Amino acid sequence: MPLAARRHGTQPAAVAPVRRRDRRGRGVRGPLLPATVPAHRTRAERFDDLVLDAVEDLERRWARLLEGTEFAVEDVPPSSPAPWEHGGVPFGRYFPADAGLPARIVVYRRPVEQRAIDAGDLADLVHDVVVEQVAHLLGRAPEDVDPGFGDVR
Repeated sequence: MPLAARRHGTQPAAVAPVRRRDRRGRGVRGPLLPATVPAHRTRAERFDDLVLDAVEDLERRWARLLEGTEFAVEDVPPSSPAPWEHGGVPFGRYFPADAGLPARIVVYRRPVEQRAIDAGDLADLVHDVVVEQVAHLLGRAPEDVDPGFGDVR
């Protein structure tokens, strides 16, 4: 009995035993894929990395003007299109700062992934979507924001 329990005359609380095996006698299961395998990361995590890479490229040149801007990834756009969107599914949107909220740029993962042919095309398309939305934020042409905009890489 611990010293504190003896002093106060209370019984220590029962501690549940640590379970080392499941009910069938098997050990604790580990991850399905080890971290060293490329498939360890999900498609969504790889897509997030592509968006972050594109943002980092632009922040080198436009850091002061992009300060405070939030970048986000959502799976699909909302079902109600914005008034300026004429047909088609948007790949991204720019939301201006409003009522204490910072400016936001959202990239929609599923439409972009469906449009891309392969991994290289996906990276190029994500970069172009981010450049277009940043250009909209800055009120400039995409070619001014990134001179390599639209080039086949």
